Amino acid sequence: MSALGRAAIVCIGTELTRGEIHNTNATWLAERLTALGLEVSSIEAVADDAAAIMGALERASSGNPLVACTGGLGPTTDDITSATVAAWQGVARVRDPQVLAGLEARLARAGRQLTASSAQQADFPAGARILDNPHGTAPGFAVRRARSSSGTTSDGATASPCQLFFMPGVPREMKPMFESFVAPAAQALVQGAQRQVRLRCFGVPESMLNDQLAGLEAQHGVRIGYRAHFPEVEVKLLAVASSAEAADSLAARAAADARARLGKAVYAEGERDLPRAVGELLRERGQTLSLAESCTGGLVGSLLTAYPASDFLLGGVISYANQVKLELLGVDAATLERHGAVSAEVARQMAEGARARFRSALALSLTGIAGPSGATEQKPVGLVYYAVSSAQGTVVRDVNVSNRPREGVQLYAAWCGLNLVREVLLAG
Repeated sequence: MSALGRAAIVCIGTELTRGEIHNTNATWLAERLTALGLEVSSIEAVADDAAAIMGALERASSGNPLVACTGGLGPTTDDITSATVAAWQGVARVRDPQVLAGLEARLARAGRQLTASSAQQADFPAGARILDNPHGTAPGFAVRRARSSSGTTSDGATASPCQLFFMPGVPREMKPMFESFVAPAAQALVQGAQRQVRLRCFGVPESMLNDQLAGLEAQHGVRIGYRAHFPEVEVKLLAVASSAEAADSLAARAAADARARLGKAVYAEGERDLPRAVGELLRERGQTLSLAESCTGGLVGSLLTAYPASDFLLGGVISYANQVKLELLGVDAATLERHGAVSAEVARQMAEGARARFRSALALSLTGIAGPSGATEQKPVGLVYYAVSSAQGTVVRDVNVSNRPREGVQLYAAWCGLNLVREVLLAG
């Protein structure tokens, strides 16, 4: 993309640089700017320090026509963004009477008085455009900055000024402000159009996905990006064209080819995670599900019920103890004695017992060694057996989730089980 399609993000706050909070603002802003058609060239987090902030703003504005900034607009002594930007621009700070009156009225409604520290939220760099904040006390502001000392780009053309938007760090205040003020400015910078398709994949390593998609970029004229975030991998296909229709067409053809190459590794597209996708598939097929969880301790049920699930999820048994496997799921004592609780045979009987007890169309079972203890030479930490029982029979599989802590073993095993439910549904 050309330089006119670029943006940068600067997040201000010592709580970020100390690792006290996650920088969710940066992730959200990057996703929104990308969706609007810009390429995010950099993301930087800096402490509440004037020199650090000025340096970050200088770097971000030098090569980008738009910079989205968050943080440091509140009433406390460490909220220095406005004063720092004024110094960086070489202008005074000016108190806006309308903003001040609004602050005073807002505080009065809450039974509070305007203090000197609260009043500083009405101080802005001279010439700044004030951005209304109906969801909080601190308005944002926007300024312009020349993008190079010569005023030209690398190809000799005149560089347009950089627009810098300063928004609160509180997400519920920042997001509406972005949509009202930053998004229109971002859309005005877009040359042509772009469309990104996100394919959600599970069960295949990132390197193997990359190998299976070799040549696809050149064939379809798209760019491929990968995002591995346990336990899944996202494949992102970005198409850039002269119009929205052309970009959509490019992306659709590339996505269809990618799906054909990757096969059952692709479980969904866009925002849907695997638990949601499996729940939707159960609902579409009019099927019900029951659970028999041992090593996952109810995690599968929790993942499914993060979304509405009462129309397909009948219930489950957390059969952590062998006695529960015997009495509630009907696992055979001889099977337990001969093969042990962590075995394909027990996983099979757990699933079949749950399906019979709950009278569900399908039943999923999981039994394994989540660690850190309980392993033997034959059965290491991370070994999990899981099974799905249906009218077509019972499918049993195993996985060894090595080099993961207990919660990682449990999460990956839960996703393996859900993925097997998906495969059984699609095959039926």
